[in-house]
Amino acid sequence: MANSLSPRIRKLSEALSRLPGIGPLSAQRIAFHLLSGEDRSEARELAHLIEDAADSVRHCELCNTLCEDTLCSTCSDPKRERDKICVVESPADQQVIEGSLAYRGLYFVLGGRLSPVEDRGPEEIGLEKLMKRLEAEEVKEVILATSFTAEGDATAHYIALAAARHHPGIRVTRLARGIPAGIELEYTDVATVAHALLGRREA
Repeated sequence: MANSLSPRIRKLSEALSRLPGIGPLSAQRIAFHLLSGEDRSEARELAHLIEDAADSVRHCELCNTLCEDTLCSTCSDPKRERDKICVVESPADQQVIEGSLAYRGLYFVLGGRLSPVEDRGPEEIGLEKLMKRLEAEEVKEVILATSFTAEGDATAHYIALAAARHHPGIRVTRLARGIPAGIELEYTDVATVAHALLGRREA
């Protein structure tokens, strides 16, 4: 079927299929939906929103999450508990933690996890920036909220060792195993995340 697609539809489908959670067939269905009918306003609006976001959204200078200002709304909120930093892999994971309503501290977004297969080491996940932040701020606890996968566990272990070596006075905890092994935090329901936060343990 792919050979019968026009070059532009095929390229659009291939681009959509590279998005998380969208396979080739789903990508084709989305492409057909956007391009079917004479009125292409939905497709043009989507293209405009993507272009606008790409031009306007940046990384928070403090925690690396996505925002439109120098600092995100969480980092600039004086009511947050500034002695706690929750380390997550992505902005999506951060939103899951926020949705649990069980955490009022700050964040650090790694932008990924350690992965030898993808040639992603400590530099690529911003470990040096995290260590400098722990040195500059009055942090008492670092909560490691990486996914419970082999790579997520390896990332948490590496950060825990680095924190213990450079900042031995800081308590380092890991989310409790209320989150099933092998699952991405992004796809975990907020109630499970809340229980895991409340039951966190030493890393």
